[in-house]
Amino acid sequence: MRLLVLLMVLLTAVPAAAEPVDFTLENLDGKPVSLSDFRGKWVIVNYWATWCPPCLDEIPDLVQLYESNRDTLVVLGVSFEEVNTEYLREFVDSHFMTYPIVRSEPIPVTPLGPVLGLPTTYIVSPGGEPIARQEGPVTREAIEAYLARKRETLGSSAP
Repeated sequence: MRLLVLLMVLLTAVPAAAEPVDFTLENLDGKPVSLSDFRGKWVIVNYWATWCPPCLDEIPDLVQLYESNRDTLVVLGVSFEEVNTEYLREFVDSHFMTYPIVRSEPIPVTPLGPVLGLPTTYIVSPGGEPIARQEGPVTREAIEAYLARKRETLGSSAP
């Protein structure tokens, strides 16, 4: 039980009065992907980089989370570095990253809020409101526990 409480505390709540947020970034094929494309699902927005060891450690959990919950949740990986597309595509393929990947220049404040270190993960509600932020690695278990708790308090569907 203590472990579950610790995992849930790791995710920092974003102020309750959060407004819906949207942004558009390009995927690895150069096509635009908007946060609003995923309305109706929980969105786990994960800012990461290929050179970041903690980012690499969390990739398998994020893949499992996405694959197990595709009907209610999407993981959106935001490559937060300046690398060429071919290198990034090969990296994504070699790490079996099945969730959508988009690219962003590393900037200190994103439309969701600050990204002061990597990895940084935001949880966005099905209505588009950012509700939690975690600086540092996340686990599938922590995210699922947090969403289960939010489902109870918000009365919406979560994995």
